Amino acid sequence: MTKQPGSRAGKSSGRGARDLKVRVKTAKGRKLSSKLWLERQLNDPYVARARREGFRGRAAYKIIELDDKYRFLVPGARVVDLGCAPGGWCQVAVARVNALGERADKKQGRVLGLDLQEVDPIAGAEIHQLDFLSDGADDQVKAWLGGPADVVMSDMAAASSGHKGTDHLRIVALVEAAAQLAFDVLEPGGTFVAKVLAGGAEAEMQAMLKRNFEKVVNVKPPASRSDSSEKFVVATGFRGRAGVPSEA
Repeated sequence: MTKQPGSRAGKSSGRGARDLKVRVKTAKGRKLSSKLWLERQLNDPYVARARREGFRGRAAYKIIELDDKYRFLVPGARVVDLGCAPGGWCQVAVARVNALGERADKKQGRVLGLDLQEVDPIAGAEIHQLDFLSDGADDQVKAWLGGPADVVMSDMAAASSGHKGTDHLRIVALVEAAAQLAFDVLEPGGTFVAKVLAGGAEAEMQAMLKRNFEKVVNVKPPASRSDSSEKFVVATGFRGRAGVPSEA
């Protein structure tokens, strides 16, 4: 429920400090892990903020915070969002690149969202069901955009296996595949942004990005939960397809 202006929700009743966290009772048939997840969601300020501001998930604030720092979602930019469901990153990109053309004094950008599953429409974004790993995906993306992209971004994570080491290897492989698509569709000078998991297996992936971009940084935005091992790689200044080794 949206908090109305002037609401006193979350304030003390005056009888001293109180624990205002929402506690979830253990229900019959509910696993402890489910109880803890639900409790975390109910008490997460980013979840509440997303509801208030109309975003499809708290992940929207991760790309907002990254873009506030590195400024890659500029008016006129052509953006590809890989694994875009549920659509929060697309929503942010639409507003920031002026995809709806609402700011007449700014260039109008394009936002292309891709996902294996069907995604509800987003005003200002063009959403397609596509496996970006399929043959010809890069040509299809450029055809939809009408040319190369300025930004390729990904908040994808591989399905969890329950084994930390395996999950880390899977997401590194996914990021490497996303980077390969970026090499094929990015304009020289473009930006690649992707979620990774902290660990030792991504050294080769990081080296590959450093060979092909002017600057590569790794950052954990404030919206990323402190107990999560996720971080984001932001690679800027793409050197162009000619700079990509043939074995990459």
